[in-house]
Amino acid sequence: MEVAALTYQQRLDALRATKMAQTREKQAVLGAMDHDDWAIVLPPPELREIVDAISGSGEPIKDCIFKGWQPKANHPSGGMFGPRAVGDNYRDFLERHPVYIDPMSSLAGAYMFNFMSYRKPYWNPDFDFSHLVPEQEKYKVIPGIGGSQHFCQDLQIGLDLGWQGLLEKIRAYRKQNYPHGHDFYHGIGQVVHGVQNWIGRHAEAARALAAQESDPALRQNLDELAAINAYLVTEPPRTFREACQWILWYQMTARMYNGSGSLGRLDVLLLPYYERDTAAGLLTDEEAIFHVACLLLRDTAYLQLGGPDADGHDVTNHLSYLILEAGHRLRIPANIGVSVGAGVDPALLQRAVEIIVQDKQGYPKFLGTDQVVEGTAKNDVPLEAARQRVYSGCHWSAIPGREYGLMDIVKINFGTVFDVALRDMLADASTPNTLDALWDRFAYHLGRAVDVVAQGLDVHMAHMHEVFPELVLDLCCYGPVEKGLDASHGGVEFYLLGVDGAALATVADSFAAIEQRVVQEGRMSWDDLLRHLDENWSGSDGERARLMMRSVPRFGHGNTLADTYARRISEMFSTLVHVKPTPDGFRMVPGIFSWALTLSMGRVLGATPNGRRAGEPISHGANPHPGFRKDGAPSALAVAVASVQPGYGNTAPLQIDLEPSIAQDDLAQAQIASLIRTHFDLGGTQINMNVLDTQTLLEAYEDPSKYPDLVVRVTGFSAYFASLSPEFRKMVVDRVLAAEKA
Repeated sequence: MEVAALTYQQRLDALRATKMAQTREKQAVLGAMDHDDWAIVLPPPELREIVDAISGSGEPIKDCIFKGWQPKANHPSGGMFGPRAVGDNYRDFLERHPVYIDPMSSLAGAYMFNFMSYRKPYWNPDFDFSHLVPEQEKYKVIPGIGGSQHFCQDLQIGLDLGWQGLLEKIRAYRKQNYPHGHDFYHGIGQVVHGVQNWIGRHAEAARALAAQESDPALRQNLDELAAINAYLVTEPPRTFREACQWILWYQMTARMYNGSGSLGRLDVLLLPYYERDTAAGLLTDEEAIFHVACLLLRDTAYLQLGGPDADGHDVTNHLSYLILEAGHRLRIPANIGVSVGAGVDPALLQRAVEIIVQDKQGYPKFLGTDQVVEGTAKNDVPLEAARQRVYSGCHWSAIPGREYGLMDIVKINFGTVFDVALRDMLADASTPNTLDALWDRFAYHLGRAVDVVAQGLDVHMAHMHEVFPELVLDLCCYGPVEKGLDASHGGVEFYLLGVDGAALATVADSFAAIEQRVVQEGRMSWDDLLRHLDENWSGSDGERARLMMRSVPRFGHGNTLADTYARRISEMFSTLVHVKPTPDGFRMVPGIFSWALTLSMGRVLGATPNGRRAGEPISHGANPHPGFRKDGAPSALAVAVASVQPGYGNTAPLQIDLEPSIAQDDLAQAQIASLIRTHFDLGGTQINMNVLDTQTLLEAYEDPSKYPDLVVRVTGFSAYFASLSPEFRKMVVDRVLAAEKA
């Protein structure tokens, strides 16, 4: 077939087929991938080594590293620490990284390794925090010390300057601030040199491929890739296609460096190039969709469409719809958030609902823009800045280039805190066992957990710049280069450190079960409750007791004890986190989200009074436990999650799974849009939605190979169902089955 005869959609179909083949190879070589799909391409076998590793959720995984390459250590522990060592090693890493060019794509490049895999040890042992470890272990908190990225750069800086402009900026401020920041400027400059080398080698490779290509259309595309990338080595982009290519180079560089996946407002960033090129007759909408799709193909980046600018005016534009359409046509895992708010173009929501119903791929997701802005402003952030906060990760937002947040890294397991509190009370013979006493103990231990997290955050903030500085994101932030300071160490303007609670429904249901069965009805004693928990609901009367406790009306049912406890827990947690800064003065921001840790957090938690067995998953984020109600679940679920929002700019997402049979006509789709708007009107902040056919999902659960391209929104991220571990597949299936029965 002549490539000249191929439409843009046919080229996308070919690119998608290549991605599916690459995904199958990753599944075969690496096994389960319980995280964002990303778009990593396995390097040739002769360049790769498969090793055992640990995922961000604490699970054992396989990792692909550079065969024969190791970073140069600068510490007796074998680690590379500080901007000079990290920058030198990353430049070497980039200059060795293989090139990748697909003649079907309008953009060059793909990433094949994770530089963050070489962070061993993860933390410099010279910066000791062993005094915090006993309580970190006691409450099973995830302290976030050493956590990276999870804030958002402003790509406008790089688009305006280009790579050489960034390098000249570094040189100018290095000279101005000398000798301050000497190592920082060296390290960040090394990153730019490495990127320029990487881009330049792609230009050379494209030129060589073009010389060998017999097909005129392919040869033309390769010649264009060669010219574009040779230009972008030093110069800022001029056209829409060049801007997409520049953003892709930055995004791949950031993703490999430490997993950063934020892009910001792509519809705003690309709009000037789109308007200029279309006015000049250089760009059609079909071509623009294709370029954006080629960008999204290479990384499942987080980005926001629509929402307010600094003055409160909606930024939704024609390009917003084209970007949404690019993801729709590509039909791979994607993390595009659509803004929903009082001033946002309502047609954007309508089109997003049409796509999520039609594609059944958990794409896109929905953002409660007004609530995030209002909450962010409560942190002494000017309203103009709060309005610019954009969706940047699984459940979180950031002010591009101006805010450092560690969002979605720090987790407090309410379930473990509750277990400590219950056992603490029952072991104290000097006071009676009462519900008030249990609540007071829970409040005390939750406060201790928040305190130990705050102290750990201070350790991180004091030393992260000396361990693994944010050299790539620093390039496109306001302040780090100017001040010679890493974003983690005073380089940016705002510091809002995220602290998430998890297992909300697990604990709310446990409190309610105790109040009804133990206190009100007297059907179980405190001693028997402890015995059943210790025995994991086994023994002759264990299952009967478990079902009795489990049958108490749960959080989400509406007007229940558990609903009241869920609100009380959220309010208390939010107050504890927000009421005072860390000892060193950093503002903490509460959220409720468990990410992919729902399983691993449950694995370390014993049996709980709500009838949950030891080791079973905790409740997912702010959602009720599956099966919480047998009728009217979608609306009840939306109301329940809206009622427990922390309210300070961090989110408590609603995870909702719908059957496509309920959404086949315009009226049903209008009802879905109404449900989304209502949730946000009630105070909701974010919605992760799946529209999934249950029968297809069950067949894929039995044999994932039958549906290799089935995409689901697992939590804040989307992934191929076949790429998930059996445990994660079961979690999604159980959630969907519970929703179907409602």
